[in-house]
Amino acid sequence: MKDFVKLNNVCCGYGKSFNLSNINFSLSKGQFAGVVGPNGSGKSTLLKGLSGELKINPERAFLNNSDLSLISPKERAREIAIVSQFADIVDVTVEEYVLLGRLPYHQQFQFFETKRDFAIARKYMKLTDVYHLRNKVVSHLSGGEQQLAAIAKALTQEPEFLLLDEPTSHLDISHQVQILNLIQELSTELGITVLMVIHDLNLASEYCDYLVLMNEGKVFYKGTPQEVLNYKNIEDVYKTVVITQTNPLSNKPAIFLVSNKVLTNRNKISK
Repeated sequence: MKDFVKLNNVCCGYGKSFNLSNINFSLSKGQFAGVVGPNGSGKSTLLKGLSGELKINPERAFLNNSDLSLISPKERAREIAIVSQFADIVDVTVEEYVLLGRLPYHQQFQFFETKRDFAIARKYMKLTDVYHLRNKVVSHLSGGEQQLAAIAKALTQEPEFLLLDEPTSHLDISHQVQILNLIQELSTELGITVLMVIHDLNLASEYCDYLVLMNEGKVFYKGTPQEVLNYKNIEDVYKTVVITQTNPLSNKPAIFLVSNKVLTNRNKISK
């Protein structure tokens, strides 16, 4: 299968404070991939490099065979959209907010949206189930609604590559499932390639086709959830005792934590 996103020894970061080194992996068109790892492992730094916020050296990162370091900011904004873990809390309506996703397509001296811009925004507001909120002010929405509006804005850019930085970390389980089901659907039906940073290993396992496990600025392991999320890899990286079993419906790994109390009692019994 042809590589749509290809990283070849990518290095980027913050000078002497923290840097990624030799990041290698590839994603095919329409793949839903997750980046997991402990705090400070470089997950968000990777997304900032791919989005253009941090500089990547030439001939290291490619999107559909184009060198990301050579793509103009405007063209990059048409190809890549990013959704952060905190939606923009702004005092504009949802429709006005979502229409900001059309800015990369504005011509010089264009100050107003076209009929096509409104049609595209309407399409993705309906797809993300925020169309009925279009006249509400974004800052008045719930956290889940704000995140859905942020995804609608990102999709209105009509990207081929969607970056998500912990999009469900502050949401309850119903909103987490709603958003991840939506992203999975976008990946499958619209062919959007997705790279999502996520802390919850069980959600990463259940929804992602491919995982990159990072540690200390490097790729520790990569592959399918079944290949990456075994107890040894998790314990080596997170320094935490876990048990992994298989979800009987999805055949994906399910991770169970073990408290110190349980471990202590078990050790006493074994002695």
